[in-house]
Amino acid sequence: MQPSPQALVVMDRDSYRAHFDGPRLQRLGQLVDLAEPVWVDELDSPSARARLATVEVLLTSWGAPRLTSDRLAAAPALRAVFHAAGSVRSLVSDEVWRRGIRVSTAADANAVPVAEYTLAAIIFAGKKVPFIAADPDRAYRGWSHHHGHGDLSNYRRTIGVVGFSRIGRRVVDLIGCLDTARCLVADPYADPAEVAAAGATLVDLPEMLPHSEILTLHAPELPSTYRMIGAAELALLPDHATVINTARGSLVDPAALAAECRSGRLYAILDVTDPEPLPADAALRAAPNVMVSPHLAGSLGTEIRRLTDHTLDELARWTTAQPLHAEVTAEAFTLHA
Repeated sequence: MQPSPQALVVMDRDSYRAHFDGPRLQRLGQLVDLAEPVWVDELDSPSARARLATVEVLLTSWGAPRLTSDRLAAAPALRAVFHAAGSVRSLVSDEVWRRGIRVSTAADANAVPVAEYTLAAIIFAGKKVPFIAADPDRAYRGWSHHHGHGDLSNYRRTIGVVGFSRIGRRVVDLIGCLDTARCLVADPYADPAEVAAAGATLVDLPEMLPHSEILTLHAPELPSTYRMIGAAELALLPDHATVINTARGSLVDPAALAAECRSGRLYAILDVTDPEPLPADAALRAAPNVMVSPHLAGSLGTEIRRLTDHTLDELARWTTAQPLHAEVTAEAFTLHA
């Protein structure tokens, strides 16, 4: 019987405490060999480098340092990285792919609360709940005074989904609980048949925008998606449309969005911004018709344990030579967040 691979947990202290309660730490110990220290929050000290020298597996999450060439050189036995969070973009360097180190992510599990938040935002956007509730004059004068916000309804609306990503797909599925007129998807890499099977229609972004009473963004942060929703795109949206962004703040031109919201023509529900957090004097902070939440859509609280379970399941598959369910390849890395 082969010995269990040596593993090291690498993340900040708060993440480690959130991910690993007693039962999950015990399960980890059954899958791999855990020497001391079990957990570190950096990879440059002598004690961390001593552990790296024999480690075959890293379990990472928020706060893990980037796996640079120098750090990887100190880990000659490293064969796999299991990331118990979403994007690995800030973690993985080209040296990881050059060395053939396998990478897995819990992004699928992290997509669950983001999609749930997005559905809630879509429903609230249909009724303009955040914006009416924020106006004390309207909030306490009765339903007959809620004029000027367009059609306050979630019936037969057209919803535009930008990005048929793991989150975008879940959002399309969840939208199925609403009696919508249409769900449109814009994604240059999506398969029309897969989009149709999910109950949506694949269109180009310029074609989508004039019909989208609610526009929700789920594209990755790439050079090609920077400011993909700018003044020209916002101008195509119908009056009283709501822009929802739970993806990356860089997808939207904040000045253009603030101008549209100041005019009263558009609305926005933003869980991400650029920059993040917004400065106190940012135009979006002062604009009406804007609700900003501080990156709440992703996994928080007990939701983090879902990420841990997903990662431990993936680790179990790897230790028994089974196919990984959430492996990130070098090719996919160029297209996803």
